[in-house]
Amino acid sequence: MEFVWFLLIGLAAGWLAGQVMKGRGFGAFGNMIVGVVGAILGGWLFGVLGLSSDGSLIGSLVTAFVGALVLLFVVGKIKK
Repeated sequence: MEFVWFLLIGLAAGWLAGQVMKGRGFGAFGNMIVGVVGAILGGWLFGVLGLSSDGSLIGSLVTAFVGALVLLFVVGKIKK
């Protein structure tokens, strides 16, 4: 069940990141996939920085959102 929540949070974070990063996304579906990958990246980044999402739904969404933003930014720079 945790995996389903992980996917749902990643999908939501990807959609939100796509809304914030207008013009750098991959469409709604692509941004959702980026959100799932970004959730993994965000968890890693927060761990490196010593931050914690405290396991809450909002904390997990923020972590995934930050990861998705970073991933969209990096991929946007590479695409140019």
